[in-house]
Amino acid sequence: SQLLLSWENWWGFDMPFFISSLPPCIIRLDLLYECAKIKLPKKTARRYPAYELYLYGEGNYAEENKNLLLTGIPVLFLPGNAGSYKQVRSLGSIALRKAEDVDFKYHFNFFSVNFNEELVALYGGSLQRQTKFVHECIKVILKLYRDREFAPSSVAIVGHSMGGLVARALLTLKNFKPELVNLLITQATPHVAPVMPLDRYLTDFYTAVNNHWILKAQDLRNLTTLSVAGGFRDYQVRSGLAFLPRLSQHDSALSVVSSAVPRAWASTDHLSIVWCKELILATIRAFFDLIDENTRQITEDPKKRMSVLNHHFVRHPAKMFEENPEVFTDLTGAFMWITVKGSKWTYSVYNDSDGKYFAFPLASHRKSYSHVYCENSMAMFSNDFSSFFLFLFSSLFKVVMLKLLDYPSLSHIVIQVPPAAGNKYTLGCEFFKEDSRTVQLPVTHLFSFGLSSSKILLNSTGLFYNVQLQHFNQIYQAFKIYIESHCQSLKERKPSVYRLHIPWSYEDSITVAKVPSLTEISAKLHIAQPHDDSSLPELNIYSSPDCQYEVILKTSLLQVLGQIVRFHAGAFPVYIVSNILLTYGGQLSTLRSTGNFSLELVRTAKPYKVEPLISIVVFLQGFNWFREIWESLSLPEVDAAVLSSQDAWFPLVSLILFLFGTGIAYWSEVFFSTSLRLFSSLWLTLIRPTELQKDKLITPRRLCGMISLALVSWTTCGAFAVLIIYLQYLFKVLKETSQNSSTHTIKAQSSVDSIPEATQSLSNSKILAEAVNSLKMHITILNLFTWIVLLNLPSFIYLLKNLRYNVRLDPDPCRSTAIILVCILEILMNSSTSEVKSSKLLKIAAKVQLPLSVAMLAFGRMHLYRVPHFVTFSLLLHVLCCFV
Repeated sequence: SQLLLSWENWWGFDMPFFISSLPPCIIRLDLLYECAKIKLPKKTARRYPAYELYLYGEGNYAEENKNLLLTGIPVLFLPGNAGSYKQVRSLGSIALRKAEDVDFKYHFNFFSVNFNEELVALYGGSLQRQTKFVHECIKVILKLYRDREFAPSSVAIVGHSMGGLVARALLTLKNFKPELVNLLITQATPHVAPVMPLDRYLTDFYTAVNNHWILKAQDLRNLTTLSVAGGFRDYQVRSGLAFLPRLSQHDSALSVVSSAVPRAWASTDHLSIVWCKELILATIRAFFDLIDENTRQITEDPKKRMSVLNHHFVRHPAKMFEENPEVFTDLTGAFMWITVKGSKWTYSVYNDSDGKYFAFPLASHRKSYSHVYCENSMAMFSNDFSSFFLFLFSSLFKVVMLKLLDYPSLSHIVIQVPPAAGNKYTLGCEFFKEDSRTVQLPVTHLFSFGLSSSKILLNSTGLFYNVQLQHFNQIYQAFKIYIESHCQSLKERKPSVYRLHIPWSYEDSITVAKVPSLTEISAKLHIAQPHDDSSLPELNIYSSPDCQYEVILKTSLLQVLGQIVRFHAGAFPVYIVSNILLTYGGQLSTLRSTGNFSLELVRTAKPYKVEPLISIVVFLQGFNWFREIWESLSLPEVDAAVLSSQDAWFPLVSLILFLFGTGIAYWSEVFFSTSLRLFSSLWLTLIRPTELQKDKLITPRRLCGMISLALVSWTTCGAFAVLIIYLQYLFKVLKETSQNSSTHTIKAQSSVDSIPEATQSLSNSKILAEAVNSLKMHITILNLFTWIVLLNLPSFIYLLKNLRYNVRLDPDPCRSTAIILVCILEILMNSSTSEVKSSKLLKIAAKVQLPLSVAMLAFGRMHLYRVPHFVTFSLLLHVLCCFV
């Protein structure tokens, strides 16, 4: 017989497999996991019907905890946008294996919250509700340990993506006690700002959380926070957003990129950061090192917590964490002592059953050299590794660098070489002056476009070189670094290691390359250099002796554009709609002057009419008198000024984004028009068209339609009503497109007996021209409205996902705007250019599109939810032109 099992792997897919026999050596059934649902108080369950709390377990451990007689240390996992509570498995399983290794002297109980996979990155209306539910969960969790011998008084939290932001928001609750959480680890959480600010609830939530953490920094010093970013592979949340605000908690907050985490040294995408084995191991090791032996809980000492996190996520000296390391380590065992007097020394052995100590006297080297460098070694002279640079690659390559001036009392350096069995063991050490191994390489200018390069040649006589990259400090800079190594002989060598070190943040990257070889390294930043920091980025080359290294640096235009997209892709809809508005204004002006509604987008896309006005306002905001006038008018701050203060803006980026927006708007219009023609042709072949009947703009039937959609907006979701009116408008334009192809024939047949031939031809031409102009007008409006539907659609998707719990979206970010848009579009879809071109307001409607476009770019880059408001005002003027 066969047994069918379902195993959820690390990626979350259900993978069935068959087992024909079940001897113990094939599979351990006790490793199959389960998440036990925790019963919540009735009041909490009734208030939050869509949310749940679970306890993770496996095999016997899960069976033992079914009665919830818990004795471990509580850790709460919070999933992010559309995240599953089952993602806790990676942490819970590794922690259980670690607890088994220590015979359950210490162990952790991992809880997880089910947020019903809500899309909180697209709709911020439920973030406050999630935060309050997590508060209730913490109280429930702590009650489970009541009357235990080592009852916890706080809960550690691990939050992925938006779950980390919800954890930070706990501290903004009025009745929340800060001592309930003393450790917070976030994974790929956008702390600085939302990735896509699609509604004001999202931006208001961010503002409240970040302002609270800045203003209450001293009150939050008991909370230790670690933020881990995914690096350049995370295309959903760029790492710059994951760095905690710089003004908050200088001594109790740490931000790192996964590529800089010791023994991980790899970038992760947004989801894989949850199950990345190296990061999970570092997290679990840190958890176990944080345990206080007296309380059997996570230590209450903030300094120790930061020391442990720095040990595992920043410097890791390839040894166990020691709370109070001794200055010297006792040298025990029967080892052979060898004194080395030279400044360079190499020791190689294939098989050696005896360990050795090599002693380096400092008296002869301290005056001549400033550093000592050893690779493939274990340092025994000191346990204080605060000034060391240490790397470990699969336990095969170790590096120790020591500044001799930091240890004036030491007389010798002692290196222990353990016994080698069956493998070649090579140890290399040297003394050198820092200045002799440090060179400076100026980076190429942004406008070199990769045509010029900076080069430097390193004739390696040692094991280490440090190349300082001058003028590399902005996020829009991106380079390709080519390192070509040539060796005099073809003997086997250890691989070279290249480390790109950014001194003002933990975002380093490591590259391992064979020798000789040509290696390509991408150099770009996650955050710009702070104004009060004068340090230089460094390329550390851990080289092979007797080899020559040539370093070539070029500007990478493709990666520069990639940086612009990475930092400002969320602003693309603003630039696209801005281009369409400029085209719309030009078409209205043409209609007024020539009577034809036709003007190409490429002729109206003029950034020199838009950007200078914004730049002038940003410049004037540097003066106090202008800022006071601006604030007295209750105007929001210009988004470009905010981005400039965050060092994420430079003068040409807006021009590049504008050109991107022009291209996307142009091709979207071409695609939209082409698709409309194809569908209208299909419609014409399937259904016989009828003649269009001219009717009043407002009729009782259309009035009932407006009221019905307004009720839909009020009782369900505003985005739903907007989508309905959009589909209705689309169907109307599709029908008109198919009917216009036969309009001339129908008119000719109906008037052939009553009108002379010349008069008949002229009349038909005017009717057809009017129909074509009206169709072009509808296509422009529909193209403009398409982007408004896309910006409002996430809230409707959120409603559909939670429809079984509530049929009404509350709060709704676009309910009031939707009601206005429904009324406007119900009139516009039945209008034509004949009502508009004779209007007294047409000139105003045409001229106002430019200031609307400027205002949209000024206030909509970081607040996408404002874009529909500007478009609504523009369409409202068009409606008024139909009546006045």
